[in-house]
Amino acid sequence: MPVLTRLIPSPVVVDIRSGALDDLAGILADQRISASGKLAFAVSGGSGRALRDRLSPALPGADWYEVCDGTIDSAVQLADDIKGRRYDAVVGLGGGKIIDAAKYAAARVGLPLVAVATNLAHDGLCSPISILDNDNGRGSYGVPSPIAMVIDLDVVRDAPVRFVRSGIGDAISNISAIADWELAHKVNGEPVDGLAAAMARTAGEAVLRHPGGVGDDEFLTVLAEALVLSGIAMSISGDSRPSSGACHEISHAFDLLYPQRAASHGEQVGLGAAFAMHLRGAHDDARLFADVLRRHGLPVLPQEIGFSTDEFVRAVEYAPQTRPGRFTVLEHLDLSHDQIRDAYADYAKTISS
Repeated sequence: MPVLTRLIPSPVVVDIRSGALDDLAGILADQRISASGKLAFAVSGGSGRALRDRLSPALPGADWYEVCDGTIDSAVQLADDIKGRRYDAVVGLGGGKIIDAAKYAAARVGLPLVAVATNLAHDGLCSPISILDNDNGRGSYGVPSPIAMVIDLDVVRDAPVRFVRSGIGDAISNISAIADWELAHKVNGEPVDGLAAAMARTAGEAVLRHPGGVGDDEFLTVLAEALVLSGIAMSISGDSRPSSGACHEISHAFDLLYPQRAASHGEQVGLGAAFAMHLRGAHDDARLFADVLRRHGLPVLPQEIGFSTDEFVRAVEYAPQTRPGRFTVLEHLDLSHDQIRDAYADYAKTISS
């Protein structure tokens, strides 16, 4: 009889709790990721320096590399710097830009990547994708998933609260992304990976339905778990489909059309998800999304992040061009400029009622 199962790409360690950072050396040694402590740490030049001072006494065999920004050039430079140094692993210690650069560098030199997240701004922490700026704007690069994921809630609480809010928007947007995936299956026959969809949807629903807030450890744990699960869902499906639909197309359009004014990723995808749910005719869900986003201090109208109605309509109209080949409710409805404007007016009225 054949073995009717499959291997799921996932970290061997997921440690989410207060004080996890102080146990990092022991965690890596216990899991045989690095018994020697010979590690290449990628950190930022700002908050990363304070964390380096905190951790270096327990990791005397580690080398520390400052990453300037989240560009492909910085990631390649990091790879060049650590190449041939016989490290056990690369450790990305910081926010999304640092971890994405470390992921890319680790893949380039053939080393495992340990992700130590200092904020919960988005679901790329544990994903098989590095988002890096390049000469043409921003690119997505396939990389192996992290071998270990460590999130210290004490460190997360010390980060600006806007990062937690951004992660909330990104997690909730999974529900809209899955609806787009299922629509693509219904209309075009696109295959849906049921396990990846279930994992991403469960992650989004856990955050959407949780009664806690950004200062609550229980809520932060659920949010951190949801972002990790979203990354694993993307590993299972082999792309960003479980967590990226019309919501992310709208966000990408903001980034491309208004690069100097774009809000945080999570703010934009949360707003995009609520509007996309409205476009599907799921008005009760759109209202629920808006209520939850408001409760956590996230925007539900473009004016709340500095965009006019005209600019929002333009972004929605442009959004399908950001992900050629991806089918969402935007491609399905193929609305004209005036139809988008009318839909937005109805959306604004619906979420205010």
